[in-house]
Amino acid sequence: MASLQVFDRPLCCSTGVCGPEVDPALLALAADLAWLTRNGVAVERINPAQQPLAFAANPTVREELHAHGNDCLPLVLVDGVVVSRGQLPGRVQLAAWTGVPLEVSLALPVMSESCCDSGTSGPSAGCC
Repeated sequence: MASLQVFDRPLCCSTGVCGPEVDPALLALAADLAWLTRNGVAVERINPAQQPLAFAANPTVREELHAHGNDCLPLVLVDGVVVSRGQLPGRVQLAAWTGVPLEVSLALPVMSESCCDSGTSGPSAGCC
C-alpha cells in the first residue's frame, strides 16, 4: 500500500483542528487522512512548528521550499513523489493518489426495526 506524507504550513498543533475557530478544510483533511489510515495507507502529517528536523531531513521538501518558498505548503508526497503543493487535497484526490477505492454508497444505514417498543406509548429502554 502507498505511503502519504503531508508537510503542513505552520499550525498551532499537529492537525490544526484546535482553538476557538477551526478551519473546516483542516477538519476535513484530518478526517480524510484517518480514512486513508483505516484503509491501509501509511499516513504521516508533519508540522514545521513541531517537527522542523523532518522538513530539513527530506531533500524533496528542501528543494520545494527552495524553489517555491512557503507557498508550496501544504506539500503532499505519495511514496516520496510530490503530488500536490500549496493546497489541501480532498478525499477524491487522496484516493486516486493512493489507490484506495472510494466508498460506493454514502447513504446512512436503514434501521430494520423501530427503536421504540410498539406495545407501549413511550420509548422502550435504551431507545431514542
